[in-house]
Amino acid sequence: MMHSLHSAEDKRALRRELRRRRQSLSPREQRDAAHRLCHQLKRLPEIRRTRRISLYLPVMGEIDPTLLIPWLRKRGVAVYLPVLRPLSHNSLWFVAYHANTPMVKNRFGIAEPDTRFAAKHQRRLPAWALDTVILPLVGFDAQANRMGMGGGFYDRSLAFMRRPGPKPTLLGVAHACQQVNALPVEPWDIPLNAVVSDQHIVRPG
Repeated sequence: MMHSLHSAEDKRALRRELRRRRQSLSPREQRDAAHRLCHQLKRLPEIRRTRRISLYLPVMGEIDPTLLIPWLRKRGVAVYLPVLRPLSHNSLWFVAYHANTPMVKNRFGIAEPDTRFAAKHQRRLPAWALDTVILPLVGFDAQANRMGMGGGFYDRSLAFMRRPGPKPTLLGVAHACQQVNALPVEPWDIPLNAVVSDQHIVRPG
């Protein structure tokens, strides 16, 4: 485990190691972790009072938050998924998601709602209009600092969090094996309200 990250190469190496950890989990371990994660999420007051929430479809060993969807539906919560904006923006908007939502593959090969359908039915929201955003993580530490994939999509999309106005609750989710001793905090990093793993909940100190 790395204790300090002094260079971009250190960060790349740590990302590779943490992605390897989560991808090495067996299908059963992934499934069990997803169930434990959803149990943890249901306990959170932020989740219990949310009315509009964004989560994600897992890829490359990411922990799966979608098992929460039936519970959210029963509570009348509107569920959204992140969608890549055009290349020039490198940021996200959030589109309503249902079982019959038309899906397409984005440029990274990840399934997302078809924005042409979303625009027609006016079900696309900016992040500030959500109550809760559940973000995937590559790594996290005991202070709820987050390491993402390195593309900065969420950080750019959530830059408004530093300004006055409506703000969603930001919850990172991950496998417990993705926790490290400490992560550096960059000026552009957007703080999370908590990180939830399959074993525990971490809030900023």
